[in-house]
Amino acid sequence: MEERGEYWSRVAQTSAFQDLMQKKKVFIIPATIFFFVFYMGLPVLAGFTTVLNVQVIGALSLAWIYALAQFVMTWTLLHLYVSRANKWDEVVERVREEAASDLGEKREEG
Repeated sequence: MEERGEYWSRVAQTSAFQDLMQKKKVFIIPATIFFFVFYMGLPVLAGFTTVLNVQVIGALSLAWIYALAQFVMTWTLLHLYVSRANKWDEVVERVREEAASDLGEKREEG
């Protein structure tokens, strides 16, 4: 068990792992903030303002368009995340290689 924790510490210290974490943070944090602000916009605007009461086409109000836009936003974020995650796979492979070479060097020393 201790060996596993030691191995994980070595992986976390590699430059490729630090690069991976930085790239993930650059995408995930703004995307999460945008998602929650957009998602919570509907109940806040519908509950506390009359902005969404505007009739756009016939009986279709701005509230319905906003609600449908949430589906579009969610699918768009999903596709953006999958696209980024595919690019991160290359970095993950670099992390594995660096960790394996570091572990190999440590075994040769020991």
